[in-house]
Amino acid sequence: MSSPAIRHRIQFPPQESSSLGQDEVFFRVLENDEWLKFRFHDYAAIYRRPGLYEQLFYDRLKCNSPRMVGEILKRTLEANGCSLEERRVLDLGAGNGMMGEVLKRSGVARLVGVDIIPEAREATDRDRPGMYDDYYVADFIHLDPEIAERIRDWSIDCLTCVAALGFGDIPPRAFLQALEFVKPGGWTAFNIKETFLDASDTSGFSRLIRQLIFSEHLHIHHLERYRHRLSMEGQPLFYFALVAEKVSDIPDDFLRRHEFES
Repeated sequence: MSSPAIRHRIQFPPQESSSLGQDEVFFRVLENDEWLKFRFHDYAAIYRRPGLYEQLFYDRLKCNSPRMVGEILKRTLEANGCSLEERRVLDLGAGNGMMGEVLKRSGVARLVGVDIIPEAREATDRDRPGMYDDYYVADFIHLDPEIAERIRDWSIDCLTCVAALGFGDIPPRAFLQALEFVKPGGWTAFNIKETFLDASDTSGFSRLIRQLIFSEHLHIHHLERYRHRLSMEGQPLFYFALVAEKVSDIPDDFLRRHEFES
């Protein structure tokens, strides 16, 4: 992974992290002799600081997800007589381009990024210029028709989404909107926190994923539990990586019929 040369002084202060959600844990950064406090999911603020995202999640917490999901996608496609190099990929929740870097290294035919915050695209342009063939700042809950048409023009046949599903970052309706751009016979690869597949998790996104896995619309080819990253205390946090073929388009009323939160 490429990473800007700037190094930040990061502090993990004592906190009851065991009682906090993964998106509620916070850290501090020393800036101009002042310790600034950020939550792990304060993405806009983190992206504005060159190298902070990489230093925090990849250097300190050993995040492994882009590499893992990328390798599993590549192997699964090859096992099914397909090539990642021929894919036209939509990278949902692209952030500052960490997953895009993995996909680009694999030589995908086309790579389109999308994220809801402009700071993500700005960080990509700053740190990984030219990584994506195009990058849209868009709300997939209320997707602008012009942007939707431009994405369709790319003839997307693969959707990736890494470390962005759940926690309110990408709601169920937004994920289904992204899947809509993948033509039947195309592929999707994403990762989810391991508890999202547990029946005790009744969140809208968790129920959506379980319903999709057992629906006729997706054919699951690979499901693997792996270490996503470390917690602040150095404990492993496990996720599932999933690769599926899109068999058919998902009906517009899928969310309503299954009573998901949108």
